[in-house]
Amino acid sequence: MKKKILLPTDFSKNAWNAIVYAIELYKNEACDFYVLNTFSTTGYALESMMVPEPGERLYEEAKEKSEIGLAKTLERLTFRDDNPDHKFFIVSQFNSLLDGIKDLIDKKDIELVVMGTKGDTDAATIVYGSNTVLIMEKVRNCPVLAIPNEASFQEPKEIVFPTDFKTSFKRRELQYLIEIAKINNAAIRILHISESDELTEEQQGNKQLLEENFENLEYSFHTLHNVDVRSGLSAFVESRESDMITFVNRKHSFFGSMFSKPMVKNLGYHSKVPVLALHDFQIN
Repeated sequence: MKKKILLPTDFSKNAWNAIVYAIELYKNEACDFYVLNTFSTTGYALESMMVPEPGERLYEEAKEKSEIGLAKTLERLTFRDDNPDHKFFIVSQFNSLLDGIKDLIDKKDIELVVMGTKGDTDAATIVYGSNTVLIMEKVRNCPVLAIPNEASFQEPKEIVFPTDFKTSFKRRELQYLIEIAKINNAAIRILHISESDELTEEQQGNKQLLEENFENLEYSFHTLHNVDVRSGLSAFVESRESDMITFVNRKHSFFGSMFSKPMVKNLGYHSKVPVLALHDFQIN
C-alpha cells in the first residue's frame, strides 16, 4: 500500500531540503508525495475586511506565483527521483499554511507531514520557525517530521526517544517511529532524564510497555541524572552523533511542553537533527 506524505513548501532552500530528505528517507517505499503551497494576498486595506475573490487582480497574481513555484518544484523533482513508485502531486491553495495542511490531511488521508524548520526569511537566529512550531502543536492527527536547514540526509541509524516514563504509550502512537526504525535498520535509544534513582511502579509498567512495543527492534535504555531536560538531551545527542529525536506531543505532557514556542527558541543545539513529533490521537 502506498504511503501518502505531505510536503509543504514556501519555495525556500530549507523547504527543498526537507522535500529531498523525505524522498531519501522513503527511497525504497511506494509513496504519493503531495507538494503543497498555500498563498494569501497582501495589499488589501485591513479596515475593508474584504477577502479577495478569484478573478480579482491580487488573488490571481498570488495564485499565479504559487502555481509557477510549484511547477518549477515539480520539474526539479522529475530530474532527481529514480523510484518509479514515487508519484508527485502539486497543490496550490488560497489558505493559511496550518489550515491548508489540515485540509489536505483530511482530503487525502495523509500519513506524515515532512517540512523544513525555517520559513523563507531563513533568519539564522531562529532554529524553528513559527510556522513549524504551530504545525507541530496544532496538527493533532498526523505525525510531523521537521528537518533543520543544515540536515543533509543520511540514513538514520540512531533515534533518540526521551521520556519520563510517566505516561504510557500505545502501539499506534509509536507506529511511525517503529516504521522509520525498521526501514532504516535504526536503533532506538530511550533516554530517561531523572532526579531519582528509583522508578515508581507506574513508571516501571510504562517502561515495560515500551519494551513490548520495541521488541522486534534494536533498542536500549539510558538514564541521565540531575540535569535539565534540554541540556541533557543536547549532550546525549551530540556525544553519540544521533540522527533523529522523536517524542509524543501530548497536549499537557512533560516533554511536549519542551517544544512549546518559548522553548523552541532554545533548540539551537539541535539545529542539525530532524525532530519527529508523534501525537496521541486523543480528541482534545
